[in-house]
Amino acid sequence: MKTFEKILTLFIGIGAIAGAVMMWIDPTGATWGGEPLLEMLRAKMPWPDVFFRDFIPSGFVLLGLNGITQFVAAYLLFKKHRLAQHAVLACGIILMLWIILEWWVWGFNAMSNIFFVFGLVEVAMAIKSIGNQNE
Repeated sequence: MKTFEKILTLFIGIGAIAGAVMMWIDPTGATWGGEPLLEMLRAKMPWPDVFFRDFIPSGFVLLGLNGITQFVAAYLLFKKHRLAQHAVLACGIILMLWIILEWWVWGFNAMSNIFFVFGLVEVAMAIKSIGNQNE
C-alpha cells in the first residue's frame, strides 16, 4: 500500500503542476475550453475583477494547494517520516475540499469526480496507517 500511496501523491502533484502550467500558458482558457469555466468562476466567486480576470491566480492556488503539498507528502513518504501519513491526510482533505468547490462552481464532471475519489483514497489510507501506528 505504501508504494501505491507514493504513486498517488506524485500523480496528483504532477496533475496539479500540469493544470497550473496550462492555466499560465493560456490564461484565457481559449485553447483548452476554459472560457466558459472562467465565466462561471466570475459569477460565483468573490472579487471576480481581482482574482478571476484570467486563470493565472487560479494556477498559483492550484499549484500551492494541490501540487506542492502533494510533493511534500510524497517526499515524507519516501523518507518514512513520522508525519508522512498526517501530510497525506491533509492533502486528501485539501483535494476533496478543492473538488467540492469545483462542484459548487461547475457542477459534477468526470475529472472532478475522479479526483475526489483520489482524495478520499488518500484520506482512507492515511487514517488506516495512522491507526496502525497507534496500536
